[in-house]
Amino acid sequence: MYDAMSGRRFHPAAQFTSLVSRGLMPEDASLAAEAPRFTDNPFKLGVASGEPHPDGFVLWTRLAPDPLAEDGLGGMPKRHVPVQWEVAEDEHFRKIVKRGTAAALPELAHSVHVEVHGLKPGRYYWYRFKAGREISRTGRTKTAPSPFADLSGMSFALASCQAWYHGYFTAYRHMAEDHPDVVFFLGDYIYEYPINSKNLYRNVKLSSAHNAKTVTLSQYRLRYSLFKTDPDLQSIHALAPWVVTMDDHEVENNYAGAHSQYKTSPDDFLRQRAAAYQAFYENIPIRSASIPNGPDMLMYRRFRYGKLAEFNVLDTRQYRNDYPSNEAERLDPSRSILGSAQERWLFHHLSKSDAIWNMLVQQVVLAQIDRDTGPGVEYSTDQWDGFPACRDRLFSAYKAYGIKNPVVLTGDIHRHAAADLKTDFNDIQSETIGTELITTSISSDADGSETDSLAPIWLGNPHVKLYNAQRGYVRCKMIPKHIQADFQVLPYITRPGAPVSTYASFVIEAGRPGLQRVL
Repeated sequence: MYDAMSGRRFHPAAQFTSLVSRGLMPEDASLAAEAPRFTDNPFKLGVASGEPHPDGFVLWTRLAPDPLAEDGLGGMPKRHVPVQWEVAEDEHFRKIVKRGTAAALPELAHSVHVEVHGLKPGRYYWYRFKAGREISRTGRTKTAPSPFADLSGMSFALASCQAWYHGYFTAYRHMAEDHPDVVFFLGDYIYEYPINSKNLYRNVKLSSAHNAKTVTLSQYRLRYSLFKTDPDLQSIHALAPWVVTMDDHEVENNYAGAHSQYKTSPDDFLRQRAAAYQAFYENIPIRSASIPNGPDMLMYRRFRYGKLAEFNVLDTRQYRNDYPSNEAERLDPSRSILGSAQERWLFHHLSKSDAIWNMLVQQVVLAQIDRDTGPGVEYSTDQWDGFPACRDRLFSAYKAYGIKNPVVLTGDIHRHAAADLKTDFNDIQSETIGTELITTSISSDADGSETDSLAPIWLGNPHVKLYNAQRGYVRCKMIPKHIQADFQVLPYITRPGAPVSTYASFVIEAGRPGLQRVL
């Protein structure tokens, strides 16, 4: 991996190793017991868990008694603060099974990432933090089942694109009522744009510090703090473990690898990307293996839920080729949205999969979408349509390894959509090999509507079976025989309190690729 500032290559764990060698590792039993004093409750950004494995998970919090302090440091002093943590088998903490002390470091914006191991598979746990005399809210999480378990079923939710300034996160309140086993967040946790009267739909006043594009580390930190003050976001984080991947807006709109689309020099953009990746790590419950090393961050990873499902989480931004300048370049067989190393990693794990369901957790639309409603063709080169050879290699791997029941989980477009994946998208009679479920935004693009001007374009592609332009999320119930996906919508989000309803439901039967609409 490449550091633009020095020109050297580093292992992604190098920065973490440096922290350990300096005595600054996030989990440090030798911390002084001095109790800090805070100007206010330091847990105003809530608690979270993520990365569920059979024996544990990651626990997260970030100390910030003044979350909107304009330097992005949350009102914290520049010193290490000991934070105690506990994990229990009951919500009243009568049976505590793990506890320890972690270091909240100023180098990581006083965030805490605790990697808990040695727990029982497939069960709920409760956790909390203590700093000084202050105790956090209680969070609930759940370990993944044993990789060899004959799992009868699981539930999960899909979310993406949460522009805080475009409206309220009411969708998360309804998602919490569904009690998913895990939440998959598919990108755009924050947005980098200036926030001002032109795009601020919430009834709040913000300082001028928010009316700037995020470029520096302090600006990214402040932006995460702003978004994470939302009570509904905090509640769903405290209720279920999250698996998070990023798209473009965690850094900058439509970036491609080391290339900014705003004429920023590669060196300057990689410095910006390094700041964005560090702020992402500081604010997301993710493992230390993903601590960024400059502008590099290891985001692709795999999760297994018994024999039922494997979830391969992809990174379609960091390694992709830049946008093609012409059709011949778009069709270049060497182009990749994943990069060669990630492709090899993905195909290796696919080749060994024995799961009933094989899921890709990723960002941008994989199905071909012809945007010309006439006799011509037009494709978005920001999506997999900009990398058709890479998509072909994926479909060839599905065939070569006999992959059972491939399903792709996608965000990005601020629309609900669902599509069959075809061996030849230009021939509706060609074999259907899988399914793509695309979740709309939590709040981005404000209230939305049931349909819009893009509907004829999307639905003009016969393999597309659903298009809806409202806000919401997707809830899924997976059992060995089928997956049911319910597309949940809200009539408005620019004011709080919206109800939720199911706009459409589809079933995907194991061994029978393709969408069957049941509502």
